[in-house]
Amino acid sequence: MSDNKKRGFFSRLGGFIDGARRWTLNIIFLVIVVAIATALFTSVKDVTVPDGAVLVLAPEGVVVDQLSAVDALTQLSAQGLPRETLLADLIETVSLAADDPRIEVLLLHLDELDHIGMSKTLELAEAIKVFRQSGKTIVASANHYNQDQYLLASFADQIFVHNMGGVGIEGFAVIRNYFREAIEKLKIRFHVFKVGNFKSAVEPLLRDDMSDAAKEANRAWLDQLWTLYRDTIVERRGISVSKFDYYVNHIDKVMAEVGGDAAQAALDYRFVDGIISRPMLREMLIERVGENKDGSFKQSYYRDYLMLNRSLLVEVKESVGIIVASGNIVDGEQPTGTIGGDSLAQLIRKARRDDDIKALVLRIDSGGGSAFASEVIRAELQKLQEAGKPLVVSMGSMAASGGYWIAASADEIWATPATLTGSIGIFGAFPTVDNLLQGLGVSTDGVGTTAVAGKLRPDLPLDPILASAIQSGVEYGYRRFITIVADGRNKLVEQVEPIAEGRVWSGIDAHQLGLVDKLGGLQQAVDSAANLAGISAANSRLLTLPLSPEEELMRMILGSGMVKSAFSVSSPLISVLNSVLPAWNDVLKLQDSRGVYAYCLMCVAP
Repeated sequence: MSDNKKRGFFSRLGGFIDGARRWTLNIIFLVIVVAIATALFTSVKDVTVPDGAVLVLAPEGVVVDQLSAVDALTQLSAQGLPRETLLADLIETVSLAADDPRIEVLLLHLDELDHIGMSKTLELAEAIKVFRQSGKTIVASANHYNQDQYLLASFADQIFVHNMGGVGIEGFAVIRNYFREAIEKLKIRFHVFKVGNFKSAVEPLLRDDMSDAAKEANRAWLDQLWTLYRDTIVERRGISVSKFDYYVNHIDKVMAEVGGDAAQAALDYRFVDGIISRPMLREMLIERVGENKDGSFKQSYYRDYLMLNRSLLVEVKESVGIIVASGNIVDGEQPTGTIGGDSLAQLIRKARRDDDIKALVLRIDSGGGSAFASEVIRAELQKLQEAGKPLVVSMGSMAASGGYWIAASADEIWATPATLTGSIGIFGAFPTVDNLLQGLGVSTDGVGTTAVAGKLRPDLPLDPILASAIQSGVEYGYRRFITIVADGRNKLVEQVEPIAEGRVWSGIDAHQLGLVDKLGGLQQAVDSAANLAGISAANSRLLTLPLSPEEELMRMILGSGMVKSAFSVSSPLISVLNSVLPAWNDVLKLQDSRGVYAYCLMCVAP
C-alpha cells in the first residue's frame, strides 16, 4: 500500500472514530434527557404535601449563591454534572414551611452536603430559627458529620448520628502549596508588581513558605471565625468551652476513652442527642407524624415542596431587584458562576431601566479578579444610583479585592460575621519563559520601530521600561482603589490606607472599621433596600440574563434532584490533585489582558 493510500485510510478511520464518538455521546445524552423528562412530567402529578408531614431538607454538594453554567455534553463526557444547591432555595423552603400548617417537622438530612461555609450557614440558620419560633421541631441526621455539616446541624432541636458515624471537627486553616523551586527548575520567571504589605496573592509562585505578613493576616481572621464557630456550638449544645476544646485538640485521647467508637464519643461529649440507625430514625418519625403509603414517615422533599409552593406566589410590580454576582471577576461576557464585566453591567442596566425595580440588592460572593472588569461594573452601579435607585450590597461568604471594589460605593453594605472582605490592594503578574526556551535551544530575536515594540512577550525577558510602566500602573490602580473606598465609605484617604494594603478582614472587623455598615444576611439587605425605596419588603425579584434552551433544560434536570453522580469522576488521583493544586488553579484564573488584578487568591472562606 502506498503512503498516500495509507494516509487516506487512517484519515478516514480517524474521521469514522470521531464521528462515532460524537454520535454515541449525542445518543446517550438524548436518552438521558428523555428518561429524566418523562420521569419529571409523570411524577409532578403525584407530588403532594400531606398533613402533618416532615419537610426533608437535603442539600447536595456545595451550597452556592448562583449555579454554575452547564454544558451538557462536556459535563457528561468529562467530570459529570456539578453538585450544587442554591442557598436561596433552602432559605425560601424553610421560610415557607414555617407558616405552613401541613409541616410539623423539619429534617436536616445532611449526608449529601459537601460544603456550605459559615456565612451561608448563619444565613440559613436565621430561617431555621423562625421555623422553630412557629412551634415546630427541627431534627438533624447524618451518617457522619463533617465540620460544615455539624454547624448547620447544631441549629436543630435534636441531633442524631449513625452508630458507625461520629462528629469530625478540626478547626480552620489556610494551607497552600508553594512552587518557587519547581518554577525555577522549569526556568519560568514570574514578574510581580504589587502594592500593600499584605497582598500575598502570588506568594505560592515566589516563595517556598508563607510570609510572616500573610501568616499575621490569616491568623487574625482565622482565630476570629474559629471563635465564632466554637461559641455557636457551645451555646447551641450547652457544652463548656473547655470540653469543646478538649474534644477537638485531644481527639486521640477522646477516641481511646470509648475504644474507637466515634459515635459514642460524640454522644458522651453532648455533640449529639442519640445514636440511631436508619430504620430507627424512620420508625421514630413514623411515630411522630404517621406513616405514608411507602411504609416510611409522611414527608415532602424540599425541591418538590418548593416547586409546588412557588406556583402559588403572586408577582407584584414594584419590587426590589436582586442580582447575584458570584465567582471570579473577568472581562467580557461570561456564563453564570463567573462574573463577566460586560454581563453584569448589562444586568445592572436592565435594573436601572426597569421602572418596576425601585431598588437594587447586589449579592456578592467573589474574591475579585480583573481590576478593569471591576471598574466597568462599579461605573454601571454608579449610573443606577444617579438614576435615584438605592443600591444595597449583601456580601456572601466572600467579597474581597475586586468584590469589595464593586461594593464600596453602595448606599449600604451588609455582611455576615463570617464574611471575608477587604483585601484592598492591587497586583500585576507577567510570566516569561525565555530561560526555558533557551534551555531547549529556542531563540527569540527581531527588530522594532521603538524601544518597546514587540517587547511584551513571554518568550522575551521583561524589558525594564515595561516593568517600570507596569509598576506605575499598579500603583495608580491602588491609589484609585483607595480613593473609591474613601469616597464610598465617607472616609479620608488617610483613614483607609491603614486598613488597606491587601489585608483581609472578617465581617465583624470590617463592621467595626466602617468597611461594612451592618451585619446580616440577604433578607435583611432586601428589607433595608425596600425601606430605602419606600416599598413593601416582601416584594423582591431575582434578575438574570436569559438562558439558552439547552441551559434551561439542564437547569430543569439539575433542579429535579433526579440526576446523581452516575457520570462523576471520583478517583484518588483527582482528589489529590484537587487538594494539592488550588494555588495553581487560582493562577490560571488570572486572565486580565492588562495584567492588573484586584484579587484575593489567599482567601478561603471557612
